[in-house]
Amino acid sequence: MHLIVFSFIYPFIWLISKLPMRILYIISDGLYLLNYYVIGYRKKVVLENLKLAFPEKNEQELKKISKGFFKHLTDFIVESIKTFTISEKEISKRIKYKNIDVLKEVAKNGKSISLVGIHQANWEWLTGLPLQIKTPDFYAAYTKVQNKHFEKVIKMSRSKFGGTLYRTSDTIRNLHRNFVNKKQGIYILLSDQSPQIKNTHYWAEFMGIKVPIHTGAETLSKRYDMSFVYWTSRKIKRGYYEIEFELITENPKKYKDYQLTDKFLELTERNIRNQPEVYLWSHKRFKHKDKVPKSTS
Repeated sequence: MHLIVFSFIYPFIWLISKLPMRILYIISDGLYLLNYYVIGYRKKVVLENLKLAFPEKNEQELKKISKGFFKHLTDFIVESIKTFTISEKEISKRIKYKNIDVLKEVAKNGKSISLVGIHQANWEWLTGLPLQIKTPDFYAAYTKVQNKHFEKVIKMSRSKFGGTLYRTSDTIRNLHRNFVNKKQGIYILLSDQSPQIKNTHYWAEFMGIKVPIHTGAETLSKRYDMSFVYWTSRKIKRGYYEIEFELITENPKKYKDYQLTDKFLELTERNIRNQPEVYLWSHKRFKHKDKVPKSTS
């Protein structure tokens, strides 16, 4: 059954991905209108998140951000589809790296790098980073896809510019193997989503709301002595993005528990406030806000 579904759907997706960007953005406009005014996918979730994150803004301001988010979301969807067939030339034109030398300089110390960021602007097109920095190897995690045929083509499209993909559940196994073999790597770690309560070690304020926080990036950086670099993605205009790198530390073990995580949260809030409409507001980031343990409140 998986093969039948794949054989029916994938050719259609591939054909769409071959369309010029200007046509894809016309499709995006149609998807935005259909969703925002008819389907209403997660409109309530987005507005609730925005009200919590920006209590100082009035209803009109929140609605403007919400509309901007949904317009960006449909752009992101068609851009993600374009990833299947986008060329080196086009992705290099659409993603500009403001200070790639920062990353290259950090890599000279021989350590692996935790490249930490958030679901903002277009994180999918960061797969073009290996075109800019040839060594060390570039690694990124992905969520398992139930249909093995779709999983295969997704891995191929995301790794075609030189990166290596592994399932999220294999992150520690891959990192440990490379560490033991003294193999340097750059690991993308998206750390802004809400962890499961049972796996929560740390609660902190995010956009003024106390929530459970992912601490995996800090933990792995300390365990494997990886340089800690934060990357920011900004939308310059439709279809064009800028990536900026910021070195936090080359010696994570010198930091007390959760100091690096707090720095990550500080930078994340700054970036969200600078360009709120391109952050992923459709995920329930504040869903555990009423479950704060008394010991941390």
